[in-house]
Amino acid sequence: MNTNKNISNQSASKIKKFRRELPSTENLTNGILSGNKTALSRAITLIESTNSTHTKQANEIIERCLLHKTNSIRIGITGVPGVGKSTFIERFGKRLTAQGNKVAVLAVDPTSTVTKGSILGDKTRMEELVKDENAFIRPSPSGSSLGGVARKTRETIVLCEAAGYNVILIETVGVGQSETAVHSMVDFFLLLKLAGAGDELQGIKRGIMEMADAIVINKSDGDNVQRAKKARVEFTRALHLLKTQDNGWVPKVLACSALEDIGITDVWETITNYVAINTKNNFFIQKRQEQNKYWLLQTIEDQLKQQFYSNKSVKAELQVAIDAVINNKTSPFTAADKLLNLHSK
Repeated sequence: MNTNKNISNQSASKIKKFRRELPSTENLTNGILSGNKTALSRAITLIESTNSTHTKQANEIIERCLLHKTNSIRIGITGVPGVGKSTFIERFGKRLTAQGNKVAVLAVDPTSTVTKGSILGDKTRMEELVKDENAFIRPSPSGSSLGGVARKTRETIVLCEAAGYNVILIETVGVGQSETAVHSMVDFFLLLKLAGAGDELQGIKRGIMEMADAIVINKSDGDNVQRAKKARVEFTRALHLLKTQDNGWVPKVLACSALEDIGITDVWETITNYVAINTKNNFFIQKRQEQNKYWLLQTIEDQLKQQFYSNKSVKAELQVAIDAVINNKTSPFTAADKLLNLHSK
């Protein structure tokens, strides 16, 4: 009994030591390129870290991985809470791996604005997919990012592609208008809907439907089949009222049951058809190029913001400026100008 306890303690010590030791950039990069999930996970942790040393190493890893990216399909999946995103992704992912694809799921978990914590429970909801050798699931906290997209999701996509994953699924929080941020980093935008939820017009007002490449009515099973058929007709009509996409693609409306594994193949065929058409007319590569440009500009904004708040002079005067604004002693614009001038000096 004591022998087993000693072995267990030794194993725990080794794990703790391994976690404390930060692998070199070369080792992590080589691990990612060889498809090592542990190396991939550790590199993503570096990307998500706000530590300046980690950021520097993460940037080096990203630069190296950019040279080894695989041809992939990036799919954004969104929908209101309760629409069945996790169940759909698990069924969809299992179908893809069964066909020989390597699937990475980047599941963005809501972050509490009160405690700043996240449950990160997507792995527990995808019990089958998490065990799949050809699947990688990475839950990340959304933090303060708009649209429920983790701040470093784009960089994570690059690492997953370098690790050989050719289908990248990004599951977003699904909580409102800013959800459309995911559109700036994917090739195909999939919107999950529920039949009879009464949100057809709300969907148009939010603008999410305008960017959807396909709408999938989930939970089309049991007593809900007829309602799903009706909803499919209603959404198809609603899409005709929207502006035609620049690439000429007409968004499709499909119905499926992730629970009973019905209609999942149709979704994948729609996506591959979309990719084939847009590869032929060069829209696919043009969209990727536009996204890279957006990524650059967004990164500049993020870094400028980080530099501003980490500036010692700004830190010293920020609370003074806040107090002055709160007590109506100065306007937010004047206070901002003073702080920005401090930063520029």
